[in-house]
Amino acid sequence: MSPLLYYAVPALGSYVMLSIFFLRRPRLLHTPCAPAFCARLVAHRGGSGEKLENTMEAMENAVAQRANLLELDCQLTQDGVVVVSHDDNLSRQSGVNKDVGSLDFEELPLYKEELEVYFSPGHFAHGSDRHMVRLEDMFQRFPRMPMSVEVKEKNDKLIQEIASLVRRFDRSEITIWASEKNSVMKKCKAANPEMPHSFTISRGIWLILLYYLGLLPFIPIPEKFLMCFLPTIINRTYFPFSCSGLNQLVASVTKRLIMRKTLIQHLEQRGVQVVFWCLNEESDFEVAYSLGASGVMTDYPTALRRYLDNHGAS
Repeated sequence: MSPLLYYAVPALGSYVMLSIFFLRRPRLLHTPCAPAFCARLVAHRGGSGEKLENTMEAMENAVAQRANLLELDCQLTQDGVVVVSHDDNLSRQSGVNKDVGSLDFEELPLYKEELEVYFSPGHFAHGSDRHMVRLEDMFQRFPRMPMSVEVKEKNDKLIQEIASLVRRFDRSEITIWASEKNSVMKKCKAANPEMPHSFTISRGIWLILLYYLGLLPFIPIPEKFLMCFLPTIINRTYFPFSCSGLNQLVASVTKRLIMRKTLIQHLEQRGVQVVFWCLNEESDFEVAYSLGASGVMTDYPTALRRYLDNHGAS
């Protein structure tokens, strides 16, 4: 054995043992803060399978089902009003081919009478409430209800308006910054650093890399939520790519990378809540909770509430 291997092999073995030890006992290195709430039942767009997405009626329905967190997206109108809307362009939601930012709040069209549920293709939601709603109205209606606010694009004014509303309603601890993009999340955190935030896509990839390199137990984690798709829904209810073969490949690879109990348990012990989206079938609820997830994001809060009650979960 060469001198290099003589020292390297024991050092590598010691590193692996230490990594596994602290992966299972992260609180020896990190002291997690107690969460302000537990995101057990998360209503996607307010529960867009049961009522028209992002309407007040949808949110009220989710709250009636004892949802722990409302997930929503925000856009900014031409006159500076923060509205709850998934899309910037209104074509899918209302049939009007205009951007939210090109209209004043009072000019926004009604939602269509029915909308297809994105994560349940072929299923449609209906509702008596077809009005788009201001974020301010949501905060007034549900002052202590936790909400996850996703910002999709780098819109400084939108971010500042959201941060201001959160402060005005004194709800920084129960309102989550969410975005897929690092550049957007950086601006969100600067606008209101008191709000907890979730992993972006690139930060999520970095997390997985650290886990497999054995470095995760030794690295600080500022995020409080990991909101991630459940790989087993790809090619069933979630089709990220137009090519079925590519979807199948992504499903196979991500299933092996992400669906790890040791990873999820480690994050939970460090105060990071893991929420799998967007699950609309009981078999998927079962998979997520059996992995140790904190919660599930769904378009059907009534179905998830029934599942939780039947399984003795809160």
